[in-house]
Amino acid sequence: MKKLFTAATAWTLAVCLFLIPAGAVAQAPQSGAGASLLMERSTGTILYEQNATAHFEPASVTKVMTLLLIMEAIDDGRLSLHDTVTVSAHAASMGGSQVYLEENEQMTVHDLLKATVVVSGNDASVALAEQLMGSEEAFVARMNERAAELGMTETHFVDCTGLTDDANHYSCARDIAIMSRELLGHELIRDYTTIWIDSLRNGEFGLANTNKLVRYYDGTTGLKTGYTPSAGHCLSASAERGGMELIAVILKAPSSAERFEDAKALLNYGFANFALVSLTPDEALPPVTVSLGTQKTVQPVLGDAASVVVPKEDQPRIEKSVTLTESVQAPVKAGDPLGEVTLTLDGEVIATAQLVADTDVARLTVGGIFHRMLRTLFMAG
Repeated sequence: MKKLFTAATAWTLAVCLFLIPAGAVAQAPQSGAGASLLMERSTGTILYEQNATAHFEPASVTKVMTLLLIMEAIDDGRLSLHDTVTVSAHAASMGGSQVYLEENEQMTVHDLLKATVVVSGNDASVALAEQLMGSEEAFVARMNERAAELGMTETHFVDCTGLTDDANHYSCARDIAIMSRELLGHELIRDYTTIWIDSLRNGEFGLANTNKLVRYYDGTTGLKTGYTPSAGHCLSASAERGGMELIAVILKAPSSAERFEDAKALLNYGFANFALVSLTPDEALPPVTVSLGTQKTVQPVLGDAASVVVPKEDQPRIEKSVTLTESVQAPVKAGDPLGEVTLTLDGEVIATAQLVADTDVARLTVGGIFHRMLRTLFMAG
């Protein structure tokens, strides 16, 4: 039996794991990389993995976590795209991939994001880290805290760039997929990860994306390349087709071309063999009666935007059913369970999701009950 595993992150939906009989889907392509993994983004379901928890240097794929912290800060107002950053001597001293920032040069967060995402600028990454946390060291401490929060148990960072050749700077294919999934939950990042050609400094400095899939693979949404001589060629690649987004992670590939070919092969395998099935009810749900409530009914809704990944060949045999309670007694709280949606394949349950109350319904007071009785009698007369 082959199992679809679900990554242990805060986003993971409460659905049953689906066991796929051997041979139910085509054989996944083999990779010459040190590790590889394919994940469906919305559910965190792992569709394929090879050596997925082994430690490898992530090189500049490290910047997925750097970008995640920056996106979170933008979303909660601690940073703005329009903020001006003054480059420190430390940020300007970074080697490797860079946009040649100079000490005391000023650049907006928006432009530093472009530099970090499109050309993997190490200097831009450090400038952003220092702007948010005051120092790269404090930023890296937060990177490790966030990794722990996401369940990335096989990861430890020592810098925000992946440039340092340090045995204590490592991750694994599974953990990179987890943080990539979290980053892609921030829609703003796609404005940067899908850039092919752009520029900085009023057009004087050209940018061309190191992720060649942006130009050559249909549906690419990101995400990040990496390379050092010791790490080899690394990639976290994401693409979306037909409402399903996949993340392919390749670590320690022998060449740049091979990392892209391996990622394309995994993405093609996923899109060709799997489909995303929603647990959203196919028809409008009737309201549920509330006894002794200030409202006579409450509307059931799906508790989460739940979906499950299935082999495409099984999709026509999947049936969806809805069960609802006939009535509930007030008080009712928003989120209280009212029923569930169930997906079955050949009679076997493969996923369930709760239906819950969409709003609070208070209980009638004694006076309210008396008033309702009088109104009912009056209307009957």
